[in-house]
Parts: sequence; structure tokens; C-alpha cells
Amino acid sequence: MSLRRARSVDEYVDWVRQAVFEVQDLRECLEFELEDLSRFPAFLDPLQDGIQTLYRSMQDGAYAFGREDLPFMDIVERFADDIPFHTLLKQINETHRRGLEVDQDDA
Repeated sequence: MSLRRARSVDEYVDWVRQAVFEVQDLRECLEFELEDLSRFPAFLDPLQDGIQTLYRSMQDGAYAFGREDLPFMDIVERFADDIPFHTLLKQINETHRRGLEVDQDDA
């Protein structure tokens, strides 16, 4: 299955911004549902840290596309069933690895 990649820098940044929101929302939902935070999913902190690190690198101009997976993708693959927005994260990673999707007519 081929994932759609972002078509512009603005769209890509919006996707990452949405991922920051989604991971925070997931945390808040779990905090509300779980009385015993010791049962908190172990993947959530490193996932949130990884997404926020990516977003900060975009904000400070240090971000660069690459050929390797983003550091948090191993978490996404292992816990996809527990991450409601895993497809968004896969699209972000696909754009990171393969660059923006540019129409042939634009090239």
C-alpha cells in the first residue's frame, strides 16, 4: 500500500502539528480513563517526545529530510493498534523518507 505524501512544506508541517495535537489528546484521554497511572502505556512518553522533537526541529530550522525512518517509527509499528493516528505518523515518515509529492506537471 502506497501512502500519500505531503504536497507542500505547509501541508507537511500541518501534519506534524496535527500529530503533536493527537499524541497530547491521546495522553489526556488515557489519563482520564486510567485511575492507576502505573498502567500508562510505556510507548506514550517516547512517542510524544519523538513527535515533539521533530516539530521543534522544524520550528528552529534544523529539520532535514532523510532516507531513514524517523526515530519513533519503531514504536508506531509495534503499537499501531493502540495509536489511533498511526496512519498520519506513517504518512509523515513516508514524506520524511521520500520527500514531498510533486506532480510531474509541476516538475
